[in-house]
Amino acid sequence: MSINQDARHIEALVPAPGRAAVAATPPVAGEGHWAGAPSAAADDGLIYLAYRLRRPLGEGRGYAVVVARSADGERFETLTTISSEQMDAESLERPALVRLPGGGWRLYLSCATPGTKHWRVEVLEAADPADFDPRSRMTVLPGDPKTGVKDPVIVRHGGTWHLWASCHPLADPGEEDRMVTDYATSPDGLAWTWHGTALSGRHGAWDGRGVRVSAVRFTGGGVRAFYDGRASAAENYEERTGIAEGTDPAALTPMGTMPVAASPHAGGGLRYLDLVDLPDGRTRMYYEFTRPDGSHELLTELR
Repeated sequence: MSINQDARHIEALVPAPGRAAVAATPPVAGEGHWAGAPSAAADDGLIYLAYRLRRPLGEGRGYAVVVARSADGERFETLTTISSEQMDAESLERPALVRLPGGGWRLYLSCATPGTKHWRVEVLEAADPADFDPRSRMTVLPGDPKTGVKDPVIVRHGGTWHLWASCHPLADPGEEDRMVTDYATSPDGLAWTWHGTALSGRHGAWDGRGVRVSAVRFTGGGVRAFYDGRASAAENYEERTGIAEGTDPAALTPMGTMPVAASPHAGGGLRYLDLVDLPDGRTRMYYEFTRPDGSHELLTELR
């Protein structure tokens, strides 16, 4: 595939909520109630999906991650639900669901350390997605006293595991919502080597306050990624989607001066895009979308 063909393919995957179906809704309607932050994988004719359920601040925040299965990519049956309490976490954010090359599954969970602004990433392994057991968890991205790490995007390519994670500075009180995306590699998806910051926001731009890579495609010319961005702390939780690219997965450059996708409703949130390649050559996408009532739902499109 040529670079121009790569670019057209990526542009063809820009979300269009008007043609989307609802894959999951929050149990309660209203601002602060969300179903979103999806991570999906296709296997044996089915689509497996992990996503987060959230309540408003003061009512539990990210209280659970649901793992579900679907034959058509739209209607899901729940296989298991993992609570924040089971993970000893104050809140859970975006998971990463990964099919292992030799069989079995991993679920990477973003966990807020209670009483702090710190985030870490833990992993569960199971032969079947219905059997993830929080008692078997292992910390794989601990962060450090100055950095919270969460929302991993994991891609196996060229015999290497690649990871982009949202990193938040903790040294300056009140600035913890700022975020960049750092890049790491691993031979096994467990022991990671960091290679620095892959994507940063642009001062004064729509993504100036923070950026978070949400989906990555290796192309003939390098890497293209979708990412979430926000201009200010007030836009926290309502990020919009942009595109970045680079010849090196450790160095991505935002493209254009505006988001490529947003909700038309108050807040404008359209974030956490994930892409699943299907055996028939089509792609199914999932993303979190702000509804008119302020709640967030999980949408899907087939391209």
